[in-house]
Amino acid sequence: MWNKTDPEESFRNKVIWGAAGVVAAALIGVGIYYRMRAPQPAPAAAPPPQMAAQPAPTPLPSSTPQAPAIQHPIPAQTAKPRAAPLPPLNHSDAMMVAALNRLIGHPAVARFLVPKNVIRRIVVTVDNLPRAKVSAHLRPVKATPGQTMVDRQGGVTTLSSRNFARYTPFVAVVSRINVKALARLYFRLYPLFQQAYESLGYPHKYFNDRLVQAIDSMLATPALSAPVDLVRPHVFWQFADPQLEALPAGQKLLIRMGPRNAAVIEAKLRQFRALITKMPN
Repeated sequence: MWNKTDPEESFRNKVIWGAAGVVAAALIGVGIYYRMRAPQPAPAAAPPPQMAAQPAPTPLPSSTPQAPAIQHPIPAQTAKPRAAPLPPLNHSDAMMVAALNRLIGHPAVARFLVPKNVIRRIVVTVDNLPRAKVSAHLRPVKATPGQTMVDRQGGVTTLSSRNFARYTPFVAVVSRINVKALARLYFRLYPLFQQAYESLGYPHKYFNDRLVQAIDSMLATPALSAPVDLVRPHVFWQFADPQLEALPAGQKLLIRMGPRNAAVIEAKLRQFRALITKMPN
């Protein structure tokens, strides 16, 4: 949903940058242990005292739970042997901004990126894309200028095709991204992404699996040919169709961007997914 000044809608419209740029996954489960006890002898025929059957001891659970295998491991050989050590997560913004300047250019970074806590913001956004909402306070990119544009005919309000042009500059940047270079940057900085993900309360889960899950969710966005009806029961715009309104945040973002913009984003997501799920040779 969106309001007139679109703080939350603008964030949702731009958080895809974090998902397509870095950077959406299956989870690492923790092991489940079963206590087993041997069956007791039948009470009808008790053996002599010296032959009395003893119940089997209950095995103690292991002190080190064994988690299921990671579904999409980051290839270890992608890191350069002589690469400089990574900075601490809380001091990684300078490295991240410099790397993105090389990747997409300083003008694009200055225009779109929120340059503080970049990796943490990307990780939070990726984690939220398959959910109902994303956090407007932790967006990795700046808000889209302008307001949501609608068309009205009679008593029906629809999302205007004029609204799609608001995203053209951002989508143009995404369309020029070298996805292979982006994947190399992601692999290089992956320990920081993993650390940020674990700090959200996922100590036994793997961020790359979550990223793949987020990407798959966005790629499942329904294709709509007819105009999208909107309603505004209070302050915020929302989809009139309850099934559309119930879609994950990432899917609703692509719908609001329009079919052409969404196609560009989805193409980049497919390319990036193929690289981050490629098993090492």
